Amino acid sequence: MTKILIEADTTGIVQQLATLVEKSANDAISNDDIFKIGLSGGSMVKFLVDGLSTISTDWSKWRFFFCDERIVSFDHAESTYGMYKKSLIGKIPVSEDQFVKVDPELSTEEAAKDYIKKMSVYFPPDCVPRFDVLLLGMGPDGHTCSLFPNHRLLEETSLWVCAINDSPKPPSSRITLTFPVINNARVCIFAISGESKKTMVKRILKDKENLPATRVQPVDGSLYWILDQDAAKLLDQVSLQRIEDSDNIPHSN
Repeated sequence: MTKILIEADTTGIVQQLATLVEKSANDAISNDDIFKIGLSGGSMVKFLVDGLSTISTDWSKWRFFFCDERIVSFDHAESTYGMYKKSLIGKIPVSEDQFVKVDPELSTEEAAKDYIKKMSVYFPPDCVPRFDVLLLGMGPDGHTCSLFPNHRLLEETSLWVCAINDSPKPPSSRITLTFPVINNARVCIFAISGESKKTMVKRILKDKENLPATRVQPVDGSLYWILDQDAAKLLDQVSLQRIEDSDNIPHSN
């Protein structure tokens, strides 16, 4: 299922994101006694910092993972974990131990392998991980996670996590979830704001260009695009209905 939610401004995005995450978290905790969420950096950090403090949940059951991460020290400005540690811990009642972190002291390849081992504690090793929620970003080139246009990692089908040492966006060394994992999630959410994003939003949602973010299509889950009016400017009601109708056709495995 694909659902496009258009809000008046970033305040609406924050509220809608918090509502979706709260429901997913409490459903997962009720069913499995744990909530597994994958985080992205960029504007998603601020959206979550502003939104998570408003929700009601059992925070002790949350485990935070990363959709991608830069291989830099945690105090580096480009560390996604560092951003969340600085802005989120202390605002909601979670501890550093609830974050499943990449080891920045390892080489990129070893960090990817090590992250798979850490994930295996929470997911069966013989099947593709199924996250409750993945919070995804969209770059100006249409990339998501650290999966960039025309990169070989777009075609990875066996590994959960891959290393990338030639990222076109610095820093060059990163690890990223792969599409088999992304598209196995119960819920994937993009939260996009600003007029600068309107053309890329159109290219992905209306034109369906073969870009990494376009490839996010959960096989047995839900996909949400939460947009403000500026980001949605090039989407009309007819195209919105067509997008949702076409993507509500069940996917085959």
